[in-house]
Amino acid sequence: MARADGRRPSLWRRLRRARVLYWAAVAWLSVLAAVALFANLLPIADPAEFVGRPFTPPDWSFPEPLGTDNSGRSQLSRLIFGARQSLAVGLLSVLLAMAVGTAIGMAAGFWRGKVDRVLSLLIDSMLAFPPLVLLLALAAALQPTISTIVVALAVLLTPTFARLTRGSTLAYRSREFILAARALGAGTPRLLGRELLPNVLLTVSSYFFVVVATAIVAEGSLSFLGLGIPPPAPSWGGMISDARSSLSLHPEQVAIPATVFVLTVMALNVVGEHVRRRIEGSGPAAG
Repeated sequence: MARADGRRPSLWRRLRRARVLYWAAVAWLSVLAAVALFANLLPIADPAEFVGRPFTPPDWSFPEPLGTDNSGRSQLSRLIFGARQSLAVGLLSVLLAMAVGTAIGMAAGFWRGKVDRVLSLLIDSMLAFPPLVLLLALAAALQPTISTIVVALAVLLTPTFARLTRGSTLAYRSREFILAARALGAGTPRLLGRELLPNVLLTVSSYFFVVVATAIVAEGSLSFLGLGIPPPAPSWGGMISDARSSLSLHPEQVAIPATVFVLTVMALNVVGEHVRRRIEGSGPAAG
């Protein structure tokens, strides 16, 4: 972005801005994870407890600085416990999808031939379905609980990790350290577990935070549509959905959870982009 005098900012200044943005994102995610993890120890109300009149506006004073929702429940408490739900669903679904997708992608890229054709057909078939339609179908067919939402999101994300892993495996299987390990008599278990897996995981994990952000958005969308985490358990998407009818009179009811939602997704994307650049700048690690 050019300055007022027409000159572009120096590289050092741009790097400083990017570093400030990265550390601000790390700080936000750290605070969010800490309050979500230790929510039961914080001096806040139960998220399902009625603590006052409905639609109490924020007054920024303890114990209810963010006011109450349309049922008189604590907005602060529901935000914090909703963060626990969103982070848990995002992390668990991505970890499950990464584990399954890595196994499928490594098998397709390593053995090639019929194995690659069959697994690639399976991956392409799953990717051919519109993601939102597939997610809605899975959410509607399964009982809406955290575990089923995690499974549904993992099914949706597995083909992405499988495709990434397959491409990474194909790139590494002909590298010098793999050929050297073969020449030294390394068998398939060593080649897969000691030589390929660390490098493949390094490449795939560079997208971890970005995919977690995608999973949180998907979970919020399901909760907004009434197919996500069932009430009275709090969720950010559910909070936004509950406040839709009062948007014109009480816009803060939507603005508060939506702001936390957007900041979290932005922070995950900023951290993910930083991690991806760092990992892609490093070379392969030979076992």
